[in-house]
Amino acid sequence: MTMKLTTTVAFAAGMIAAQAGADTIKVGVIAPFSGPFAIYGTLYQNAIDVYQAQHGTSAGGHDIEFIYKDVGGPNPDQSRSLAQELLIKDKVDYLAGFTFTPNALAVAPAIEQTQTPTVIFNAATSAINAQSDYYLRTSYTLWQVSAPLADWAYDQGIKTAITTVTDYGPGIDAENAFKAAFEAKGGTVLESLRMPLSTTDFTPFLQRVKDRAPEAVFTFLPGGPPTFTYTKTYNENGLRDAGIKFLGTAETEESNLQGLGDMAIGLTTAYHYSAAHDSQMNRDFLAKLEELHPGAVANWASVGAYDGVHLIYHMVEVAGADGPKAVESALGLEWESPRGPLKMDPETRTVVQNVYLREVARNAETGLLENAETGVIATVGDLGWGK
Repeated sequence: MTMKLTTTVAFAAGMIAAQAGADTIKVGVIAPFSGPFAIYGTLYQNAIDVYQAQHGTSAGGHDIEFIYKDVGGPNPDQSRSLAQELLIKDKVDYLAGFTFTPNALAVAPAIEQTQTPTVIFNAATSAINAQSDYYLRTSYTLWQVSAPLADWAYDQGIKTAITTVTDYGPGIDAENAFKAAFEAKGGTVLESLRMPLSTTDFTPFLQRVKDRAPEAVFTFLPGGPPTFTYTKTYNENGLRDAGIKFLGTAETEESNLQGLGDMAIGLTTAYHYSAAHDSQMNRDFLAKLEELHPGAVANWASVGAYDGVHLIYHMVEVAGADGPKAVESALGLEWESPRGPLKMDPETRTVVQNVYLREVARNAETGLLENAETGVIATVGDLGWGK
């Protein structure tokens, strides 16, 4: 991989020199730890705790220290400011976290200057990684999960759909991915509705869907309160009773799933992780999480962070604080995750992974709702790269 080199500046030179001699490797994690999306910060921190409990707190002869910064929510200016604080004041060697696409994009100039590997735990717009060769993503992209869902839906006999997405980068990616794949198969997207990020009332959008009577409605919203409210509104406004099938991504996420109750049963999503995934590694992950943080839940953000830490440990083991060497060592890396097998794509720097078809069901043993895996589409990369 050819690394992008920017004009040498004192800031960059000073940072690289400081990083090169570090005995302790510092990782700055930028995430929301307060406000309506604070669950992400908790999920990241819990997963990091689990990884370090299982694998220790050092790699390559270096102690690894995580420094957490609260960005609150979608706030690119604050994200940029926190990144600069971490790089200049705290002298971190790696950055990580980044729940929202605008927050991730905001740090591209800084990580280019300082050659700082930056591991994205969540932000899912394909275009992010094209902005710097120092971005590495252990989460997913919306193209990666939405296009396979569209293919599956058509193969199930669904021929008409309406898309409803939050009007920002990931939502637009999800809309474009679903529409492109669905229409390529022969389906018809009757309408594409974009909902403002600040929307808390989804009734007008879902009433419009109901009035047009497609066979399915596809949606994407940022995790947290919006997913709960949208799913609740889908049921309360009679779309299920009208036979309009729900197709989603993270809308039945584990943090809110029990609160949805029986109305969530049967909702269909396609995603890269379910806490119900049947593997020994996932069971070990969940058991250690329960041991360290009783009552905690795990969802896609948990494995994004867990695998992000695995990637950071690998880079530290191989390259210490040498940013270009660290990124180079990650390209093509393969490992096993609680979600299944992963490979870091050398071109997109996003993991290639399984996408699971999931249907909400009640576990016969525990009585709890879960995203039961009903099928798998193996080894899917970032289908939105270059689009």
